[in-house]
Amino acid sequence: MNGEKEKILQRIREALAVPAPYPGQHGGQPYDGGHAESPEEGDIAHWLPRVGAAFDARSDLFARNSAQLKSTFHLLESEAAAAQALAEMARAESWQRLAAHGDGARGASTRAMVSKLGLASLWTDAGYDVREMERCDAGVTECDALVAQTGSVLVTGRSAGGRALSVLPPHHVVLARREQLVADLPAAFALLERKYAGNYPSFIGFITGPSRTGDIERILVLGAHGPRKLTILCW
Repeated sequence: MNGEKEKILQRIREALAVPAPYPGQHGGQPYDGGHAESPEEGDIAHWLPRVGAAFDARSDLFARNSAQLKSTFHLLESEAAAAQALAEMARAESWQRLAAHGDGARGASTRAMVSKLGLASLWTDAGYDVREMERCDAGVTECDALVAQTGSVLVTGRSAGGRALSVLPPHHVVLARREQLVADLPAAFALLERKYAGNYPSFIGFITGPSRTGDIERILVLGAHGPRKLTILCW
């Protein structure tokens, strides 16, 4: 057994001696965001979605990916328009209780937006009862970034108010700003490094559409292990 264990450890040592490529770089060639006109076979741009450099191109791609993922993306003109959209959702779905956090980068804005709804609100800032959160109709969080390439929402424990807020309520609503819409996954990882280098959050996640499973008879079921609805309000 000791001999087999040593073989395994030796293979691990050999693997660790080979530097891994930085996210988005393969074969020594940096990923250019999918701008190459004729990507060579095996180039990362050959199989990842192409992402334009302009904001309109990024937002269009994010919107298309959101539709395919069955999440809802609203690109709005202002914070007031986002507040109005949130109020309309609350009325349409007859929300009674809402969970949110107000200690993120734009916590005051989130608190003001949620308070205008006039609903019973559970704030995660100073601790909370998980059973009370399970009773909430929706959870409202901020995010660190939106990733056009995959239609993903990048969240951390700090931006999303902990681990449970984006998971337990059946409808997850994300508040984002236009400057948070990045092109691709390498850009998202670079953002994390700039923002948190030396003090990374304990939780980092990419949310790509609402929770789903197709395990039973290959029938897609939303809300299997988390929210069945994901809405992104971006302004």
